[in-house]
Amino acid sequence: MTRIQAWVGDTLMPVDKNEAHARGLRHRAVSIFVMDGDQLLIQKRAAGKDHSVGKWSNTCCSHPDWDERPEHCAVRRLREELGITGLYPAHADRVEYRADVEDGFIEHEVVEVYLAHFRPGLQITPDPHEVSATRWVGLYDLAAEVRRHPERFSKWLRIYLAEHMDRIFSTLIC
Repeated sequence: MTRIQAWVGDTLMPVDKNEAHARGLRHRAVSIFVMDGDQLLIQKRAAGKDHSVGKWSNTCCSHPDWDERPEHCAVRRLREELGITGLYPAHADRVEYRADVEDGFIEHEVVEVYLAHFRPGLQITPDPHEVSATRWVGLYDLAAEVRRHPERFSKWLRIYLAEHMDRIFSTLIC
């Protein structure tokens, strides 16, 4: 059972991840975007995920364990989901959203958003239980594709690009 950081009333408490989603509890999360110039590494969520199966999403995302700092969670999930090591994502923004994501799950997340920059020789070896495919796509091309075909993408990626793109990617957008 994964215990994440969720607010029950005004108190931050360890709560089972699925319980937090089923009850729509506000909880902490991380989202990571690996960039190579204006190209973004995105992933397609594997069949075994709890929700948003088969949807394209940002490079990776997760929830810090109860006793875990968000920046450590970001590094851990890059390694666990994509086999990426040696990147140390920089904090880019904090975003809060609430969205019904499928199967009765509600994401009410306070997300620490991180950017990491591709480096030559970086190996990407996705865990097939987490990720079914990856691809690189231009940031603006992705935003246009999400507008044309929102059903292909995770709700949170759609929210990030529609409502927070300028803030998240401010260091990249000229």
